Amino acid sequence: MLSTLHHPPRSLSRFLPSKSKTRSFHTKPILSSSHPIIEQPHASSTSPPQSQILSIRHSLLSRHVTATQLAESYLTRLKLTEPQLNSFLHLSNNVLKEAQAIDEKIQRNEDVGPLAGVLVGVKDNICTVDMPSTAGSKVLENYCPPFDATAVKRVKELGGIVVGKTNLDEFGMGSTTEASAFQVTANPWDVSRVPGGSSGGSAAAVSARQCVVSLGSDTGGSVRQPASFCGVVGLKPTYGRVSRFGLMAYASSLDVIGCFGSSVADAGILLNAVSGHDRLDATSSKQEVPDFTSQFVSATLLESKPLKGLRVGIIRETLDNGVDTGVKSAILGAVSHLEELGCTLSEVSLPSFSLGLPAYYILASSESSSNLSRYDGVRYGNQVVADELNALYEDSRAKGFGSEVKMRILMGTYALSAGYYDAYYKRAQQVRTLIQKSFKAALDENDILISPAAPSAAYKIGEKKNDPLAMYAGDIMTVNVNLAGLPALVLPCGFVEGGPAGLPIGLQMIGAAFDEEKLLKVGHIFEQTLQDCRFVPPLVADGFAQ
Repeated sequence: MLSTLHHPPRSLSRFLPSKSKTRSFHTKPILSSSHPIIEQPHASSTSPPQSQILSIRHSLLSRHVTATQLAESYLTRLKLTEPQLNSFLHLSNNVLKEAQAIDEKIQRNEDVGPLAGVLVGVKDNICTVDMPSTAGSKVLENYCPPFDATAVKRVKELGGIVVGKTNLDEFGMGSTTEASAFQVTANPWDVSRVPGGSSGGSAAAVSARQCVVSLGSDTGGSVRQPASFCGVVGLKPTYGRVSRFGLMAYASSLDVIGCFGSSVADAGILLNAVSGHDRLDATSSKQEVPDFTSQFVSATLLESKPLKGLRVGIIRETLDNGVDTGVKSAILGAVSHLEELGCTLSEVSLPSFSLGLPAYYILASSESSSNLSRYDGVRYGNQVVADELNALYEDSRAKGFGSEVKMRILMGTYALSAGYYDAYYKRAQQVRTLIQKSFKAALDENDILISPAAPSAAYKIGEKKNDPLAMYAGDIMTVNVNLAGLPALVLPCGFVEGGPAGLPIGLQMIGAAFDEEKLLKVGHIFEQTLQDCRFVPPLVADGFAQ
């Protein structure tokens, strides 16, 4: 623990507690073995998370279970928990059919992909050819794309089964999933609280084990903040690592497709599947994709100081005023754990950090006002009856868009207008450059940077719905990473009081561009060595919804 060091670094002294305190974690038993595969049936309630993807593959190839049995198990759980959670907007009718096809391949001793039999949730702003893709908006209600997004196509090619489309804030604009035009998703840890957003449905589905892994999108923290709120692993890759083809654009220079899993290994395996250059996306990088799975070593094979020499920078500005005391304590506990693993810790200041939030909202709103102009009732989506073309545009957009989307379009249009472009949009781009430079300087001196993923744990549904500025302020920990185009990993590191079993807190690890491999290695070791905790929500641990 940091508090047991003989000479703690001077720069960290203000973060350290005066006395060492033992961290306590809530633990819950996993489902009984009568409900197969969802977790390791004989694992201790405090054993580290294991890869469900690898477990499923081993079970299928050893003929211990069939893909059909697995699919039925997950669908049963989904059916029982969905009325409380509302994680999904659409469910596939082909899950059992695709599972049976995998079973037939195995029976014929044919090769099956690394995601064979793995049920994958897909955020509803990512196009799927066999299900509606609405982006959580009335303007695209019942819209069915004629193609799969590249990420979805790659998942299917590797044997993954898309179980359904998950709920989100409309067009990804929100931090609670309350801005969906169709339903509000609940947090599996406490159904009276939000799951985060905008990828709240994808995070809740993985947390409640309704699917094995899921895809989300991250424009300003929409994968990482829900991962923190729901106690799962969320991975935002470097901008350009994963093709954006088929992702409905919100802010094109910030949008990325990210991954959710119940373990670091599962998030890494999913990233491995969807990464790589795509000629259909001009921003897709040609950078070589390493085998992320090579970083995952069993806890029993780790040395006593497996991260010895790793330089970790704690971002000073993320532990200042505005961060809940419980969140700060959980993060300091994680810092202590990293020190135990051999990391060299230092405090890092990013002077432009506080400027990221206003710059992000100016840039994201400006890009969205341009991107969403295509939804005019003619080219895409629902159309109202009108006698005149302008009236058709106006009425289709007025009835199709929700209030949050309208507000951001107006903000962006204002920032891009002739009289204010230099004062707002141009200055925000200059701030973005400063942020990129400050992150580069910090990562030249450190291997990774760490911070909370959010300044608080999950809050009550409706608590911030009428206070958009308070909701926007919750993105302060994440938006800078998008502005810099860097990868970041969020994984659960502790709990705070709240709900029936405590509320999870996420630790954010930030790496250099295209260095997801290092983040996954560090995250996996952190996860496998964290003692006395099990991030399984009561909805699952108590046996299924009542």
